[in-house]
Amino acid sequence: MAKKDEIYNDSWLYSLILVTLTIFLESLKKYTFTIFGVNLTYALFLLPSVYFIANYIMKKYGYKKAIVSVSASGLALVLFYTLITIMLKSNLLLTDISGEFCGYVISQFVNITIYAFLLNNTKEENYFLVVGTYMFSLIINYMFYTLIYLNKLALNNFWKGYLITLVIQLVICLIIGIFDLKIKRGREKDA
Repeated sequence: MAKKDEIYNDSWLYSLILVTLTIFLESLKKYTFTIFGVNLTYALFLLPSVYFIANYIMKKYGYKKAIVSVSASGLALVLFYTLITIMLKSNLLLTDISGEFCGYVISQFVNITIYAFLLNNTKEENYFLVVGTYMFSLIINYMFYTLIYLNKLALNNFWKGYLITLVIQLVICLIIGIFDLKIKRGREKDA
C-alpha cells in the first residue's frame, strides 16, 4: 500500500531566519549614518524585513507558528544582548534590554494579529492595508521603545529623526508589500 506523500514542514527554517535577522538587526543598531543632520541607525533598513518574515510565517504556516517564531526571536534578542554585554564587560541594565524586547515583541504580536485578521476577514488582499499593517507595527515598535527610553533621549532632533526613519521605512514597506501580496496562503488557516 502506497503511503501518502508527507508534506515537509519547513517553518523551522523561516523561524531560524527570523531569529538570525533579529540578532543581525540588534548588531546593526550600533552603526549610524547622518541624514539632514540626524544620526540614524542602519537597522532601520532591516526592520521592515523582520516584519515581512513574521508575516510570511503567519501566511504560510499559521498564527501559532508565527507566535512561536516571534517568541523565539524575542528570546534570541535578549540572549544576544546579554551575551554581548557580558563579553564586553559592560553593565547589563534592565532598561536597555526591556526597551528593545518590549518594542520588538509587542509590535510583532500586533503585526501578526492584524495580519491574521486581514487574511481571515477580507476577500482579497489589499495592498494598502498590508503596507498600513507594516507601518503601524513600526510605529508601535518605536512607541514602546521610546516610552522605555524616554529618560535617556535628547529630544533636540528626536522628531526629525523619527519622521525621516518612518519615511525611509515606508518606502521599504511599499516594496515589501508587493512581494507580500504574491505569497500564496499555506495549508493551516488558524487565526
